[in-house]
Amino acid sequence: MKKTLIAATLAFGALTAQAADIVDTAVAAGSFKTLATALQAAGLVDTLKGKGPFTVFAPTDEAFAKVPKADLDALLKDKAKLTAVLTYHVVAGKVMAADVKAGKVKTVQGSELTVSTMSGVKVDAANVVKTDIVADNGVIHVIDSVVMPK
Repeated sequence: MKKTLIAATLAFGALTAQAADIVDTAVAAGSFKTLATALQAAGLVDTLKGKGPFTVFAPTDEAFAKVPKADLDALLKDKAKLTAVLTYHVVAGKVMAADVKAGKVKTVQGSELTVSTMSGVKVDAANVVKTDIVADNGVIHVIDSVVMPK
């Protein structure tokens, strides 16, 4: 009886545990350290921990490594430009991979991303390499390059 009660309590606790937000989900994945650093430098952590929902096209550490070091260092020091670049990777709403359609998508930054679905999904020039990483306030789609607003 006691073991059953403990098991039921543990199961109930697991059911009531809240899923992680977008920031915590990205940090837990381990391949978004540069993105997490950039979000912190831009002051966007609290925003992406907010209610949402958000769809984030998240560049991996390898994607950030494609940006020349001097350019990345300068970007991390320019809060306004960094904020513009990071919010260009975010779309309002929760768009799952099955719902993605080719065309223009307005970003939180205000510009539009171009989504293409020929030979895989692309966001501007970046390839979407993993989809539908669900967080409690949205979804993350992993991209292989950092996209820059026009």
